[in-house]
Amino acid sequence: MLATDYRTRLLVIFPRLSRNPAATLAITFAVALAALLAMAWWAYYPGLSGSYLFDDLANINATGATGPIDHWATFWRYITSGVADPTGRPLTLLSFLIDARDWPADPHSFKLTNLLLHLLNGVLLAWAMLALGRRAKVNRRRNAIAAWLGTAFWLLHPLFVSTTLYIVQREAMLPATFTFIGLICWCTGRERLDEGRALQAWSWLIAGAWLCTMLATLSKANGVLLPLLIAVAECTVLRSQIFSDTDSAVAQRLRWCRWMLLGIPIALLALVMVAEIPSAIRVAAESRPWTIGQRLLSEPRILMDYLQLLWLPRATSYGLFNDQVRASTDWVHPWTTLPSIVAVVALIAFGWSARKRHPLLAFAILFYFAGQAMESSFLPLELAFEHRNYLPAAFMFWPFAAWLSVPRNGRLRTAGAFLAIVVLALLTWTRASVWGNVQQQALIWGQINPDSARAQAFAAAVEEYRGDYLDAITRLRKASAMQPTEVQLTLNLAAAECKTGAIEKSTWQLALYSLQHTANGSRAVFNWFTQIIPSAQRLQCQGLSLTGLEQALAAARANPKHGRQHGRQQDYDHIAGLIAIAIGQPQQALTDFNAALTASPNPDTALQQAAALGASDYPVYGLRHLDFAQTQTSRMKPNFGMARLHEWVLQHQHYWQNETARLRATLAADAAAKRKTETDSPLTNP
Repeated sequence: MLATDYRTRLLVIFPRLSRNPAATLAITFAVALAALLAMAWWAYYPGLSGSYLFDDLANINATGATGPIDHWATFWRYITSGVADPTGRPLTLLSFLIDARDWPADPHSFKLTNLLLHLLNGVLLAWAMLALGRRAKVNRRRNAIAAWLGTAFWLLHPLFVSTTLYIVQREAMLPATFTFIGLICWCTGRERLDEGRALQAWSWLIAGAWLCTMLATLSKANGVLLPLLIAVAECTVLRSQIFSDTDSAVAQRLRWCRWMLLGIPIALLALVMVAEIPSAIRVAAESRPWTIGQRLLSEPRILMDYLQLLWLPRATSYGLFNDQVRASTDWVHPWTTLPSIVAVVALIAFGWSARKRHPLLAFAILFYFAGQAMESSFLPLELAFEHRNYLPAAFMFWPFAAWLSVPRNGRLRTAGAFLAIVVLALLTWTRASVWGNVQQQALIWGQINPDSARAQAFAAAVEEYRGDYLDAITRLRKASAMQPTEVQLTLNLAAAECKTGAIEKSTWQLALYSLQHTANGSRAVFNWFTQIIPSAQRLQCQGLSLTGLEQALAAARANPKHGRQHGRQQDYDHIAGLIAIAIGQPQQALTDFNAALTASPNPDTALQQAAALGASDYPVYGLRHLDFAQTQTSRMKPNFGMARLHEWVLQHQHYWQNETARLRATLAADAAAKRKTETDSPLTNP
């Protein structure tokens, strides 16, 4: 009755719509979509008050790394500074300029832009579903209802709070944006091809398959999967009736388009992935506590966990902490390994076999696993992260939404759909509220992730910030006893005890043990040393001395997992130089800094180390270090990709030359002033 009254009133206001059912449906869909966006805004709004987290700072503070981005020189230095992928993810970096052009910056604007991007992705997803459904010959009304419901289930799903409100994961959201646009363009090209408009068809198809792939890849490397995702659509929902006539001109053109625009990129991607296998094996051996084989055994378990989180949503989750996920050591340890592998293979096989009879269901299944093909394969990334589901799960609920749109038992299905949407919105609002309160967030994550060293360290940091040092120490002691090789626990425990005045002997021994035996390649060790050296120099806590830090550094160097890595060697030599400065041994510090530069030559390291010598009243040694850096110039060759372009930009702008000249002038002036002071001193001129 209500729907009938609404439709009658709408036709009174817009009488022409009575003669155009398609326009009526379009306006109704637009109004419903606007209401959905408003609901999503309400659900996410409490999370906008949150702060930066973890990788946020390591990526976003590049906006002020070489000065405010207020002219082209700093713009090009910034936009080429990315190091996460060979591409550097420049489009993601570009999007951050919407919110800030200098550092520090307010996180609220970044989170707001992320939320707006999530809403935009919802609109694009609905559009893509409409386009795909129309090509699949789904009834117009059912197609609109299924697209709206499928979008609602995805847009309001609480699992994606950890993507939308985690600022740095804009790099996971932008590939989804360009993937949806790519699918829309491809469907448009297919329509033009059927109509015989070859030039327009090729333009749309190239834009969808190649241009959008390029834009998605420049946002994050997994954007390169777009041709594979389009191919999944071609095998399922876009299977065309024209193939009953294999000799038709349209069929031949379409086959040619598929091979040219999809087949070639997929083949190139396969070759690149195969070529990456040796590098992946080496990196895993150096920096991960598992092998590539163990990762491949583990990922099916993790994918099944993802699917459980998607189909059984909850108000809380592991959040950003997945270090508690243990790798499978063989087919039966843990016991869920083999069943998970069987389940994943069975799902993929079912999706392939059902592509003709149930194209929407097959598309959702195959799209999900194709979307996980990079981040859940052999690449030596961390085992699990929730944000990896953002794009792959985009069409996950579309078949269910299509089932709900069937007129049979309409009221019951409508009530079920409405209830599901309300529940999802409330769960998302609850989770977003936690994301809006960093202290509450840390303590909740610490509670639900007892085996996560990162979660316990984060919760302890919040307790320290509030002044609850005893609570933080108790938490870290308990966690360290369970995981004695986790440096994030043992080193933070030593730092927390230091703030209370003394480090216990047992804690220090545990710290030494973890430094020598940890299997994680975290920067936590480097950061801990650089932060605690001043405390040891000033004798601020009992049980901590510079001699003890030398012992700790020796333990880290003795670690068989990390001791021989070039990056670690540079870190350790740099730390040794800082300790030597604190002891008052500038010559030893110079030797250590030179060794650090030799291990991995780059001008930024040279400037930092020379500046450290100058700031410690050893300007002459700082000048000597700059002289040594000049001898290493020929070895300062950046890696392939954006790093090389970034170095070219810096050279073209004479950035390092100018920075070195400024620092050299400062050190020379300080050295001259120091000589004058020593000459004028009554101790040298009685």
